[in-house]
Amino acid sequence: MSEEIIKNIPGSAFPNSEGMYAAGGIGGVTDPAFAYLGNEAGTTNDGLTTGPNAVNPSYTESPHYPGAGILRPEQARRFIDYIWDATTLANDGRRVTMRANTMELEKVNVGERVVRAANQGDPSFTNAGATFTKVELTTKKLRLDWEVSAEALEDNIEGAALEDHLVRLMTTAFGNDIEDLAINGVGSGGDAFLSIMEGFISKTQGDGFAHEAVVAQDDANWTVHDMQKLILALPRRYRALQTGLKFYAGTDTFANIVKNNGTVFDSIGSTEAARGSYLGGVDQTVGGARQTRVLGIPVLEVPYYPADYVDLTFPQNRIWGFQRDITVNRFYVPKKDTIEYTVFVRFGINWEEQDAIAYATKPVAS
Repeated sequence: MSEEIIKNIPGSAFPNSEGMYAAGGIGGVTDPAFAYLGNEAGTTNDGLTTGPNAVNPSYTESPHYPGAGILRPEQARRFIDYIWDATTLANDGRRVTMRANTMELEKVNVGERVVRAANQGDPSFTNAGATFTKVELTTKKLRLDWEVSAEALEDNIEGAALEDHLVRLMTTAFGNDIEDLAINGVGSGGDAFLSIMEGFISKTQGDGFAHEAVVAQDDANWTVHDMQKLILALPRRYRALQTGLKFYAGTDTFANIVKNNGTVFDSIGSTEAARGSYLGGVDQTVGGARQTRVLGIPVLEVPYYPADYVDLTFPQNRIWGFQRDITVNRFYVPKKDTIEYTVFVRFGINWEEQDAIAYATKPVAS
């Protein structure tokens, strides 16, 4: 990911802005003919300006990209892809690349019966109505800070490749945290992380637009009957599109669903062999996010989902917005002999169709 980084310090701004990657080493250095971090071409293998281990590939003779650390469009897309690949729920949803802090998405609904009788010789008609609405997507500015000592980069066996390795690790961690926030964020309260923004579950339960299924509360097991109640909680117009629906459950709940559906006589077959094959994973995916099927509808395991919660909706109903102007700033701090990174991303979420969600909660199994 280091190839995505644009250096944020003009060489004339600080006497030692070239840092450990300039010719001459750490401390008092000589300007290597251009005002960007990196070595003169061919002087050493550390700090190459080209190639897979490049720490400053954003330098070009013309045009220059000084200052703010904003990634160019192709670099921003790749950075977002790194974050996206680290997630489970986001990969299952709809991604929107935004050019501003807010964005309005157009949608049209036809919520009534539109077919009428056609009587011979009768010219009368009724035009079917359509409702045009908008979904507003607003982003929050998020940041990630980390540092690595110059000694670590000098002494490790990976050499200059360690910096690239660390950037990829931090990007993966950034993606995991974004997904956690998108699911469990509450938008207020004392928790510094969860109060950043309101997540999907808080929006579902707090805004009152979703349909809560009434399931058995005296038992922590998620049975076929409970899953059927989730389906029935949706309006009929969405139930008619069952092939596009999907259940979402946390890791413990997913295992409980597999267990209880594998032992229900009429859910997977009438023979012991059929039940054994189901529990053995025949109807579950392996690798990446695990999935199974209940009543013909897929169930996706989402590790960051709470243990007492299951919802049912269409995958594309979740909108994930990323603003393209991503900044990745890299700064050498001589007094600490460290390299500091700061990444800024603007990110937002929303439901597209608030009526197409059903959810249920149960006590957590002890």
